[in-house]
This record gives sequence, C-alpha cells and structure tokens, in this order.
Amino acid sequence: MNYIILPSIFSGSVWQIISDSSTFGLLILIILVIMSLVSWMIIFDKWRLFKEVEADNKKFIQLFRRTRTLSESVGQAKSHPKAPVSHIFMAGYKEVSTLLEDKNEGGAMQESIRSLSLDDFDSVEMAMEVALSEEIGKIERRVVFLATTANSAPFLGLLGTVVGIMDSFWSIGERGSASLAVVAPGIAEALLATIVGLGAAIPAVIAFNWANNKLKFINDVSGNFILEFIRRAKREQG
Repeated sequence: MNYIILPSIFSGSVWQIISDSSTFGLLILIILVIMSLVSWMIIFDKWRLFKEVEADNKKFIQLFRRTRTLSESVGQAKSHPKAPVSHIFMAGYKEVSTLLEDKNEGGAMQESIRSLSLDDFDSVEMAMEVALSEEIGKIERRVVFLATTANSAPFLGLLGTVVGIMDSFWSIGERGSASLAVVAPGIAEALLATIVGLGAAIPAVIAFNWANNKLKFINDVSGNFILEFIRRAKREQG
C-alpha cells in the first residue's frame, strides 16, 4: 500500500518545530506572521477600493461628457463620492466660481465664464492638480506597508535562518556530537523562518506592483479629466 508523505511544513510536525524554537526564533516568526496578515488585509481592502474607484470614475466621466455646461455636473459629482474625478471636478468648479466672484466684486456666479483669462485657467488647473494629488494620496494610503513587507520579510527570514543555524552549531559544541538528532531542531527552525519570510514577501511584492499599476491608471485617467475640464471651460468661454 502506497502512502503520500507530506513535507513537515504541511503536517503536524511544524508545531513541534515551533515549540522547539528559541525565543528569538519565535519572535521572528510572530513578526513575519503579523506582517503577512496585515499585508493580506491591505490587499483585500485595496482590491475593493480600486474596484469602486474605477467604477465610479467611469460613471462620472460618462455623465460629465453628456452635459452641456459645467454647472450641470455638480449634482452628479456629489452623487459619486468614490470617484476621484468628482472631487477634482468640484475643486476646479469651486476655483472657477471663486475667480468669477472676485471679478464680479463678490457677485454670484453667472451662467457663462467669458470673463476668465488664460492665467485664470492656469489657476484652475493648478487647483485641480492639487485635488488630484490629495485623492491619489488617500487611495495609496497603507500601500507602502506592502513595499516594507516585500523588502524586509526576506531579511527577517534570513535572520531567523542564521539564528537557527547558530543554534545547531551551539548544540554540536555543547553535546560534542554532530548527529542528526542534535542539529535537526536548529536546521528545521532555520528553514521554517526562511519559508515564512518568503511566504510574507512574495504576495506583498506582487500586490505592491499591482497596486502601483492601478494607481498609475487612476492618475492617468484623472490627469486626462483635468485637461478635458479645462477644454470644456474654454469652450464655454467661446
């Protein structure tokens, strides 16, 4: 009768390795496990957030392109709070309103924006770029932890590996024997630290690159929207 022999990491003996690990080795494993759990929480949170942001961005831009004037898009912007472009739109619209009020000596915003100059449009564009930077900052919050995990987890695992090997050599010197029974616990602890370190780092690397690509896409879409807003504003100016 044939039996499938699983590696110790997939069997109950892994708990034996953990129980035999040194205090320092356990500390390394705990840190790596916490980093891995936090990374996965961030991954799932960003997956949900990117999905909502892209959907709301697409909806608002479609609605914006159907309107004839900027003022018609105000209500639509408020109904799509997840879309960065809606906040960018409101920043541009408020800047236009402020400039017109200043030119009209505090009067209410008029239907047309024919009194805006090229310098005024530069001011509007800068206000929208500031809003874009703020929105990207909100979306990318905690993504840096993925980079931290990706960079530090392998080294923490290596540190645990070195400690485990040192423990093996210490056991050899203390017992005067290099038998497998003497060195096996330290070697097992060392290999476990390596596995856990790589297990924390690899998903973090993949997720960090994925998140950066998503952020770049959102940034490009938002940057194009700023240009579209300015073009629409200038067209309304006639």
